[in-house]
Amino acid sequence: MRLLYITNGITGAGGLERVLSVKASLLTEEFGYEVHIVSLNEMGKEPFFSFSDKVQQHSIVVTGHPISYFLQYKKGVQKLVEEIQPDIISVCDDAIKGFFLPWIISTKAKWIYESHASVLLGSTDKGLPFHKKVQHELKQFLGKRFSKIVLLTEGNRKEWELNNLVVIPNPVPFETNQYSSLKNRKIIAVGSYSFNKGYDLLLRIWESIEKDFPEWELNIYGRDTKKNLKQCAENLNLKNIHFNEPVADIGAKYLNSSIMVLPSRSEGFGMVLIEAMSFGLPVISFDCPNSPKDIISNNEDGFLIENGNIHEFVEKLKSLLGSESLRQMMGEKAKQNVQRFSARRIVKQWDELFKSL
Repeated sequence: MRLLYITNGITGAGGLERVLSVKASLLTEEFGYEVHIVSLNEMGKEPFFSFSDKVQQHSIVVTGHPISYFLQYKKGVQKLVEEIQPDIISVCDDAIKGFFLPWIISTKAKWIYESHASVLLGSTDKGLPFHKKVQHELKQFLGKRFSKIVLLTEGNRKEWELNNLVVIPNPVPFETNQYSSLKNRKIIAVGSYSFNKGYDLLLRIWESIEKDFPEWELNIYGRDTKKNLKQCAENLNLKNIHFNEPVADIGAKYLNSSIMVLPSRSEGFGMVLIEAMSFGLPVISFDCPNSPKDIISNNEDGFLIENGNIHEFVEKLKSLLGSESLRQMMGEKAKQNVQRFSARRIVKQWDELFKSL
């Protein structure tokens, strides 16, 4: 079977790129698919994550004002579809333009849309902006042309009113028998620096932690393009906090840490949670919409905190910092429980979906 993935890019360091590298590689290497990926303006660039050599990569050049950009996008996709003749086209693009593709591209292929973000992505302290609400209503209408819209959690399903929905979670990108010793006095947070990710809340949490646990350090991996977060940390006079660029081998950083924290206001899935758990790290997350509760078994492999409740987050984090035995118990459970997200198990679900279409 011939698959074509359409996405904005594969050279970034985000969860979408990591997941696509895992799925596309397994589908070609172990399930016998012919896989093509088309991205935008990435000709000659190397992916951040590794893909199987069997995965065929293409790039479309799109520039100029919105109308010109869209017309080039349509023309480029149509040309590749005619050349590749895919059986199934999977759109991995949370922007609105991807929803127009089944309406404007001529093909006999079946269409799938992969939603990698919650509707709440883009929310501010004043809630979801009006234009985002309008955009989602438009997606609901345009989404009827897809054979299936694939969501990451049951919570995400509640955001849609269509009858072509199916839930397939993200896979764990690591296959490892390694465990963190959970003895290093290091806490890790991973993800882009945005309002949605809640790092401003994490700084307030760390302000309460640092003075009682001065031997511990907090390491954040992500891009702070505006340098706002680092400045905020300096204003709060925080010492044991380190800001790091994204790294391809994030597994080594999990392995060297003892606790994973996720302070997000909303999540499409929470990929970093299952990444950390695969190395036996206990995790703490706000119970935000819509995914942490689908991953974390509260009080077993980590803690789910009432969304936005900084005081509770501090108290639960302190309990882990003060008890190596609690970390070891929860870390062992995390390693066991995360196996339900194993890459082969998840990609098998994709294989079954493709064949059903």
